[in-house]
Amino acid sequence: MPSLILGPVLRHVGAEHATVWVEVDTRCEVSVLGATATTFEVSGHHYALVQVGDLPAAETVEYDVRLNGVQVWPPAEPGRPGVSGGGPVLPPSRIRTLDPERPQRIAFGSCRVATQRTVKGKRKYGVDALEAYAVRIANHPDDGWPDLMLMLGDQVYADETTELTQQRIAARRDITKPPKREIADFEEYTWLYHESWSDPQIRWLMSTVPIAMIFDDHDVHDDWNTSRSWRQDVKKTSWWAERIVGGLVSYWVYQHIGNLSPQELAADEVYQRVLQCAKNGEDAAPMLREFAEMADAEADGGKGYRWSFWRDLGRTRLVVIDSRCGRMLDGEYRSMLSDAEFAWVEEKARGDFDHLLIGTSLPWLMAPALHQIEAWNEHLAEGGGRRGWVGEQLRRASDLEHWPAFRESFDRLSRLIADVASGEHGSPRPASVCVLSGDVHHSYICEADVTPLMREVPADASKVYQLTCSPVHNTIPAVMRLAFSISWTAPVTRIARLVFTRPRTIPETLMRWKSLGGPLFGNAISTLVLEGRAARVVLESTRHAKPQQPRRQSDGDPMGSEWELTPEDWDESRYPLEVEIARDLSAHS
Repeated sequence: MPSLILGPVLRHVGAEHATVWVEVDTRCEVSVLGATATTFEVSGHHYALVQVGDLPAAETVEYDVRLNGVQVWPPAEPGRPGVSGGGPVLPPSRIRTLDPERPQRIAFGSCRVATQRTVKGKRKYGVDALEAYAVRIANHPDDGWPDLMLMLGDQVYADETTELTQQRIAARRDITKPPKREIADFEEYTWLYHESWSDPQIRWLMSTVPIAMIFDDHDVHDDWNTSRSWRQDVKKTSWWAERIVGGLVSYWVYQHIGNLSPQELAADEVYQRVLQCAKNGEDAAPMLREFAEMADAEADGGKGYRWSFWRDLGRTRLVVIDSRCGRMLDGEYRSMLSDAEFAWVEEKARGDFDHLLIGTSLPWLMAPALHQIEAWNEHLAEGGGRRGWVGEQLRRASDLEHWPAFRESFDRLSRLIADVASGEHGSPRPASVCVLSGDVHHSYICEADVTPLMREVPADASKVYQLTCSPVHNTIPAVMRLAFSISWTAPVTRIARLVFTRPRTIPETLMRWKSLGGPLFGNAISTLVLEGRAARVVLESTRHAKPQQPRRQSDGDPMGSEWELTPEDWDESRYPLEVEIARDLSAHS
């Protein structure tokens, strides 16, 4: 009888439809609320994305998962998922279809190392904010549950593996040879997802709250696509070709396809080819390998696969940008996105909606001092000769690769936001434009004044914000905390502008921005609440919670299904999420 390995994961949810992703152990039929899908196979692993249609609008529907007609989710034992010996009965997994009349809640964050039950140094990493969030919503009615959870990069860490994963790697291959204890290929990538998504609280959360995701560097490798020189160097290694193929194929399977609506899935050539492989009884791995090689190689030609995605949540438009794989690096034109991708973003960012959300794993606005340093470093690194070599080493060592380090791209995105905020192209002005980001292992909110970029400044121009939430479960060295803290101060900002501004080569940006909260350090998750044309953001952290010690039930599955849990593990008081920043975004500060 087929078994459920991972999932269900609730992905794209609309007014009358939903998609549910699962991984199972063999070929079978997967059913959710009467909708069925045949699994597809990738390198011996089996997956399905069930498209459930004709759901009642603005309603909540409980669901189960059946394999060949046999229910496998929720598990039959009381107190499940994942709780041995009984325990509290959790709310059932359910699908809540979109209701444009209710406030839209979008939870977001980034940078989550594997569940705290599988990592060493638990006090170093602290309490997983996503696990605390799962316990929170399991204990409260669904009227405050998010309509979407947006994970903004580093969902898995291919270059920073846990001890459990390293043990599995050592049993499979020689870890004295590159890539040593890092992930090598698709098979090992599957271990990362099993490790990160099998925790019982996380598994239940992902079965209940719609999830959207975009990758960042650690999903593949630190500094992935940071520069032309980096790409040239990594391509010379013996292990990179297999790593990038495994990374992109696993991202497509585990993360990307769930970002797409049923209509987009029907139009996606890669997805349709995978389904055809399933119909023919073929493993789709060879086809997906070819696709991944193309997606990596053609990124600089502007003809690569589109990883960016969008969706409407009532009167809110969300556009999530791939700011990692699609970078233009190999030619003379250096950019975060190709012209074709930028044009797509510009098209999706215009329309009749109350709020525009732009998701990008890398912050658009950083501390002004850091912004100027990154702009200076780009000029230095691209200068050639010894100066260029020094600039490149600084870029890699200090991760100087955010939007400010791609100055032309930064300016183009800034002009787009200013145009939307002013209604430059005739579209109605949204009440707010919020850029949601992660990556930098500290959280902050800042407000931008983009009026210097507008041709005409209307009295009711949109309010513009950068909302950064990172990490969900990770840490940052003390020296970096100090650097990020002082980089927001006025004296350091003035010094950076004086030292690193060169009017002819590194001009200072015309726009200004200021902090409204942060920087905050520690595991956190943010929630953006949009009601009509009003908006507010709340950032909560687990910095006062005490890490729980794991209680291993058996020596069975090391990926989480055998962890012994008790009713205390669903006790909200053990996982406190405390409000650190709360801001009304409906009025300028």
